[in-house]
Amino acid sequence: MCAGIPAGLRAPGYAGAAEGSWLRSLFVHKVDPRKDAHSNLLAKRETSSLYKIQFHNVKPECLDAYNSLTEEALPKLHEDADYPCALVGSWNTWYGEQDQAVHLWRFSGGYPALTECMNKLKQNQDYAAFRRERSRLLLARRNQLLLEFSFWNEPLPRRGPHVYELRTYKLKPGTMIEWGNNWARAIKYRQENQEAVGGFFSQIGELYVVHHLWAYRDLQSREETRNAAWRKSGWDENVYYTVPLIRSMESRIMIPLRISPLQ
Repeated sequence: MCAGIPAGLRAPGYAGAAEGSWLRSLFVHKVDPRKDAHSNLLAKRETSSLYKIQFHNVKPECLDAYNSLTEEALPKLHEDADYPCALVGSWNTWYGEQDQAVHLWRFSGGYPALTECMNKLKQNQDYAAFRRERSRLLLARRNQLLLEFSFWNEPLPRRGPHVYELRTYKLKPGTMIEWGNNWARAIKYRQENQEAVGGFFSQIGELYVVHHLWAYRDLQSREETRNAAWRKSGWDENVYYTVPLIRSMESRIMIPLRISPLQ
């Protein structure tokens, strides 16, 4: 018996339909009716650049050998006009995960440029030899393909010395648009000292990952710059609204290699 509805007034199948509707209400999630992908809504439209970030975990006793090998091989690829890619920055992690190298590449022309570069590298015997030698120095490696947020600065070469902070946020699925909307307003609070280098979100690899790259003169400058943001009206609201979107976050302090265009 359904409480509150006389048996004679219930239409056939009413109980089953009501129960099904109630169950669906538990699992159906109302979504934004917008039908465009968040990559189209958040990425820069004036460029078609695709970025690749590489994380290499190096055997501790091999870090110097890895750096020497890298500093010899990567500039050749960066400077060769026949390859549609450019080295944005290369670093060793100073604080955070130890004995790690991070490289950021730009592919001008998006996925076609990436494919062209990969096909050419397959025929490059010098690069193949570099990879074989490099493999003996590594414990693990991983990468992601990234797009650039439309409201962040483009990561252009800069003179040093700087220390760099890579802040990595793993977001709850479905929150990228909300993250972007908040940071489009918040980035104005972090521009006075030109510390904002670049902001990216993942497309291939681990998804719903955001990387913010910052540059500081030193760790004391970092502390002062970050504290100054909290004294600006509006910054606290950005933190308040974005923290609930995060599953986890990580900070790396990195030192640029000699070959890095970001110094």
